[in-house]
Amino acid sequence: MNTLTRITRSQFYLLIPHRLSTRLIARLNPLARAMSYESSLSRLPSLLKDLVVTSQTDVGKTEADKAEVAQWIEKVAEGEVALPDLETQLIPRTYIVSNYLTAADVALYGALHPVFSQLQPAQLYSTPAVMRYFDHIQTRPSVLAAASALSPAFSSVSFDLASAPPIERKADAPKKKEKAAAVAEQVEPTAVAVSKEEKSSEDKPKEKKEKKKDPAAADNGGKKKEKASAPASSKAVTEDAGEPMPSMIDMRIGHIVDVKKHPEADSLYIEQIDLGEETGPRTVVSGLVNYIPIEEMRDKYLVCICNLKPANMRGVKSFAMVLAATSKDGKDGGVELIQPPPGSKPGERVYFEGPDYESAQPLTQMNPKKKIFETIQPGFTTLDTKEAAWINPVTKSVHRIRTKDGICVAPNFVGASLS
Repeated sequence: MNTLTRITRSQFYLLIPHRLSTRLIARLNPLARAMSYESSLSRLPSLLKDLVVTSQTDVGKTEADKAEVAQWIEKVAEGEVALPDLETQLIPRTYIVSNYLTAADVALYGALHPVFSQLQPAQLYSTPAVMRYFDHIQTRPSVLAAASALSPAFSSVSFDLASAPPIERKADAPKKKEKAAAVAEQVEPTAVAVSKEEKSSEDKPKEKKEKKKDPAAADNGGKKKEKASAPASSKAVTEDAGEPMPSMIDMRIGHIVDVKKHPEADSLYIEQIDLGEETGPRTVVSGLVNYIPIEEMRDKYLVCICNLKPANMRGVKSFAMVLAATSKDGKDGGVELIQPPPGSKPGERVYFEGPDYESAQPLTQMNPKKKIFETIQPGFTTLDTKEAAWINPVTKSVHRIRTKDGICVAPNFVGASLS
């Protein structure tokens, strides 16, 4: 054990998958949990310690965060981070502690650097969440500055993200349709079988006993078909019942963790947006290249519409839509992202003010044929206060767009349209 500990400390690399998990090691070494930030930092190799100190990143905004940051730095110092465990932990996360950059991220990035700078693409693609996390951390301004000061030890690592295998995401609603189709397939052969029996009974009028049974069998078959299709039809009625309402739209806080230009379309960005889901960030394609610089897109918190039907955008499937404000003078006057209240976290619900909407549940997926968003969208605007809102076209009542912590706003536009 002494030899193993000495190797991990001196060579400073991540443990291979068959080593003890971080959770087990943390239980065996309870001192790691109680260790202070300064004490944990002092245990890092000098070069990595310099990276963390030079970056001047946050050591935690709360006591709980500070303790977790210290614990992660201690794990890094001891080499007690297994790559498969890290992959699982990072799938739903942007940062390793809370929802902001901390010294723990810088330490973890520094530990990953000698590993990721030598891995082949196939090996990198085997842990896509860690690869995405590493690329995100290395592009943070404070980390970039610290890495440059210590060059060439932490030189930038390039990733061919365009060639990476896409992460398959399946929308919930299509699954339901497939399930309904499967039920229909089970029902349909029964109906065909009954019709064949009826035909054969007509061809053989002498077989009276079988002829008497056939109508009953046909009736039973019809009942089975009605019962089988009832759940699917009733669910569809529930999902699409009534006139389009704003509360049918599923809006959530998102955080752009990665953004690049679409390789096949000059006007499109491809973003990876953290929406607080266990399945990890969603791929979203937005036509904002001509209006918002890519630097302003990076690390941005925004509002996303999450229950539109996924759409192919020049070969890339988009699983949500970012909510942006267009100047009342048109796109020539500018386009900007709607901003959520300070302190918002990925996945938080965004809703319309008013008793009819605040507690209502959005649809799983809006039916494109119902034109729900297209019906509601013309009422989206920004008020004189620059607050985002929906104005009821009939009653003219104003319903601001908000989270539990405050109102979503457009930074500069009054009377803008939102889409």
